[in-house]
Amino acid sequence: MEARLNPLGIPAAAKSLKHIISASKVLADSTLPFATQELVKLRASQINGCGGCVDMHTKELAHAGETSTRINLVAAWRETTMFTDAERAALELAEQGTRIADAAGGVSDEAWANAAKHYDEDQLATLVCAIALINAFNRLNVIIQQPAGDYQVGRLG
Repeated sequence: MEARLNPLGIPAAAKSLKHIISASKVLADSTLPFATQELVKLRASQINGCGGCVDMHTKELAHAGETSTRINLVAAWRETTMFTDAERAALELAEQGTRIADAAGGVSDEAWANAAKHYDEDQLATLVCAIALINAFNRLNVIIQQPAGDYQVGRLG
């Protein structure tokens, strides 16, 4: 399987992607825990069916020392005891922020309030930006049918 096109080989697309990747790197330096950022990215990628991003974020989590049990249970986070209340709030925000077309009101006040109980304003802003950016990456990869499986940890960072 090959991607429909190579956006890095097209100047305008490559320039745009460099900015999106740079934005992601800024978020990595925030006070929002790395594991939380990666769990959210993994969950949004699962929802969006983005194999390339699922590949990337499972490998990044494993490399950072996350257990295979927690990684494997992200898709079923509601039915497990493997995630903290703060992580659960972040995963809920990520799901609602990813599935905005499924709910007329977008992200519920309850989901926002729950996340705000666990994260300060800087962390919430990081969480919102991370959700928005991963959804952009997911959509790009799904549209061009970017194949998954060959991601090497740290490739983009």
